[in-house]
Amino acid sequence: MLDPIEWVSIAFGGLQSKLWTALPGIIQSFDPVAMTCVVQPAIQALVRDEAGNLSPVNLPLLLDCPVQFPAGGGCTLTFPVKANDECLVVFASRCIDSWWQSGGIQAQAELRMHDLSDGFALLGFRSKPRVIGAVSTSAAQLRSDDGATFVSVAPGGAVAITAPAGLTINADVTVNGKVTTTGDVKAGTISLQTHKHTGVTTGSGTSGGPTP
Repeated sequence: MLDPIEWVSIAFGGLQSKLWTALPGIIQSFDPVAMTCVVQPAIQALVRDEAGNLSPVNLPLLLDCPVQFPAGGGCTLTFPVKANDECLVVFASRCIDSWWQSGGIQAQAELRMHDLSDGFALLGFRSKPRVIGAVSTSAAQLRSDDGATFVSVAPGGAVAITAPAGLTINADVTVNGKVTTTGDVKAGTISLQTHKHTGVTTGSGTSGGPTP
């Protein structure tokens, strides 16, 4: 016969098995309009059969999980979300349905707690086989996973941009400082390195404009 302490332990164990806090997951699909995703939990549940044997089974898909993008003050950092991306799903302690639909402060649509229906997907967490390499230990970087393309901001004021496929700026540019380049500079079709001047004369005269 079990003593009271063992009964309490069994009771608490049963309650804990129904309380969801956080789980690693794998993105199945992403809705960029609603900013939600479908996630397959990456930890299986254990189910006991009639003979008392435990077997692992997949948990159900988590639908309409809001995706977290770092944001604040009217600015947001977004990034592509693809199938098979890994994430951490954090489960709210109360039903989030009314808040998700309408925003603001809302009454609970249902009186559920720590439920699989109320998950938020936080991207960036990785299992060991998917860890990216060459993480900088000296600067903050916005980078591609392969490390080939990145913007680096280092303490002391140094900023570096590496873009093997090219850098495009769709804006007027003002530079308050020197510009040094190891390659050519073009204004329209006029090359800084190879253009020629017309109307050249000896003496103190001024040449004409450059010739494309």
